[in-house]
Amino acid sequence: MIFKVTGTSTRPTLRKVRTTTALRPLRHRLDPTRVEEIPFRAGDGVRLGLTRVDSGEADRPAVLLLHGHTASADMFLLPETRNLVDVLLDDGYEPWLLDWRGSCRLPYNETGQKYTYDDVALYDIPEAVAHIRARIGDRPLFVVAHCIGSLTLSLSMTAGLVPGLAGVVSQGVFLTPKLAGRTSLRMSLAGELLKSRIDHIPVDIRRVGLWSKYTPLFALASRKASCPDPTCQILHNSAWGTGASLFVHEHLTETTHDRLAELLGPAPLWILPHLRRIELARTVVRWHDTDLRYRSLPPNALDAAARIDTPVLLLSGSENGLWQDSQKLCHDVLAHRQPQLDVTYTEIPGYGHLDTFLGRGAALDVFGHILDFLGPLR
Repeated sequence: MIFKVTGTSTRPTLRKVRTTTALRPLRHRLDPTRVEEIPFRAGDGVRLGLTRVDSGEADRPAVLLLHGHTASADMFLLPETRNLVDVLLDDGYEPWLLDWRGSCRLPYNETGQKYTYDDVALYDIPEAVAHIRARIGDRPLFVVAHCIGSLTLSLSMTAGLVPGLAGVVSQGVFLTPKLAGRTSLRMSLAGELLKSRIDHIPVDIRRVGLWSKYTPLFALASRKASCPDPTCQILHNSAWGTGASLFVHEHLTETTHDRLAELLGPAPLWILPHLRRIELARTVVRWHDTDLRYRSLPPNALDAAARIDTPVLLLSGSENGLWQDSQKLCHDVLAHRQPQLDVTYTEIPGYGHLDTFLGRGAALDVFGHILDFLGPLR
């Protein structure tokens, strides 16, 4: 692994972390007058952000976009490609984008109060939906959710906290998370071996310094890597040290590849116990069993799947290196246990996980499936 080091100082580089709760500005090519930023606080006081893209028409169906953990609303607005917001606008929808507390536009993964996915399901998603509905009235509201945004949405839905959605597109994982064996093992080992030394795994070595306690993680991620970029190595070749892969490398444009450290933030290790419990159960389970604040969430979302009251499209790339065939498993399980639900499964040939949204050809290969699903439900 080769890094370019500048300067002559031998002192270790101090890690710079954000302490302000102001959202980092979005990057997009839209007319700024069409982009409305709506900061709000969740019920537990955490500051979040909604972004509404004005479609210019008052009667369009709304679509809420939910990013994955450590990503942000930026993943749906890439200015270097034809992105999902572009496609939705052209097809007659009004996009809304939520930056929930796992967004890299916010500092909570590094400097904020620790949380679990229960908090996202109980506070972030339902309150964002309530804000949107207060603005759109009785217009249809759809949701397109990615990765952990989809997983936590499933917990909100089975708790009955977001009833009456017009339709849901779930990408990557929904009710039945399934990781590769080595990924599950590494996740467990990382949680136990590293928790006394670090509280997160960074993606940008320039922020933490070459001679830091994180250097061994970047060195491990570089083994057998075909790309020389350390950020790409720890994401594409390692998925924050788990040994999984987050995208098919050749699907990213050079610009998107160079922005990976901006598009994906540090992964907190303190979330691993909840994620580990979810993965072992092969379903979305509540973390807080005794705290009465979370009693509205089901202990096991799969057992409460009968409460899902909207059509669901389960979407996944055939080369998903993180969640494997979780979506196909989910479709098969629901078809057996809850055959009355309207659930379909679509696999995108040749695609991985993140490139279903970040890929240079996603508008041609992926987004059409989303539009085909939403169209008849408008």
